[in-house]
Amino acid sequence: MSPTPRNGATARQHGSAPAREEFQVPVPGGRLAVSRWPADDPGAPVVLALHGITANGLSWARVAHHLAGRVTLVAPDLRGRGGSGGVPGPYGIAAHADDMAAVVDALGVGRVVLTGHSMGAFTAALTAVRHPHLLTALLLVDGGVGFPVPAGLDPDELITAVLGPAVRRLSMTFPDREAYRTFWKSHPAFTTSWSPWVDDYIQRDLVGEEPELRSSCCLEAVRTDGVDQLGAQVSGAVHRLPVPAVLLWAPRGLMDEPQGLYDEQRLAAAGLDPAMVRTRLVPDTNHYSVIIGDEGARVVAQHLLAAADVEGPGEPGGPASG
Repeated sequence: MSPTPRNGATARQHGSAPAREEFQVPVPGGRLAVSRWPADDPGAPVVLALHGITANGLSWARVAHHLAGRVTLVAPDLRGRGGSGGVPGPYGIAAHADDMAAVVDALGVGRVVLTGHSMGAFTAALTAVRHPHLLTALLLVDGGVGFPVPAGLDPDELITAVLGPAVRRLSMTFPDREAYRTFWKSHPAFTTSWSPWVDDYIQRDLVGEEPELRSSCCLEAVRTDGVDQLGAQVSGAVHRLPVPAVLLWAPRGLMDEPQGLYDEQRLAAAGLDPAMVRTRLVPDTNHYSVIIGDEGARVVAQHLLAAADVEGPGEPGGPASG
């Protein structure tokens, strides 16, 4: 049975995207909060979109805008984040993958197009391996393929080295919502991508009461998932996919630095099967703007429409790199 949304409105907001609905899906230990932007046609394909390690489902709102009701976009808050912040462990990428199977089952739509950003891409790849019957196509966005990490660090140092301020903020408090907005507006990767969609996304992360607002992300979940995604089982999932995938990658990193998670050399060293994983550069994007920025979200939406075999505004963008 399809879950009943809390908000069934379909009036347009922030442009051409349908209004967001929210519902809950039971999983072991609790209920996941799930956002849905419904298609104009109830029979349209469904895209299941998974967010990054300290993000929430609203990170996909700009992509929903560009999808413009041609497919239904479903974006859960993974356990330990956002509206699912109170859902306890076990954490780890396999647990998230099994939660996604529960989400697809609750939707009652059969198979979906599966996508994920950053850690969500690793989760999507492992979901495809563990539950191959759930998906028709797979799109990975700046994640899902193992990348070099500093050697000789303990798990906490390793996560901080890879994620930087994204993790440090989890121990911070903020006196009000404007202070949190200011924190993110000064982030190098967000300075040119701010929008109402981004504001909704970062505000969803806040919990608590003023003057001690804090991130909804559970530090244990972030630590467990971060270490897990670097392990062989998860990082190797991309080599065991049941369906071909496309990897969209950003040339710039988490702090908008010139070195992104991937480049031509790293992708070549990953040993991807070109028949199973096609790689596409999304020019002029960083790790975040590839889904929250206007141009990055447009390219991601084009690829999702192509994966769903739905007509979109032009061909998927981005030059091939493999």
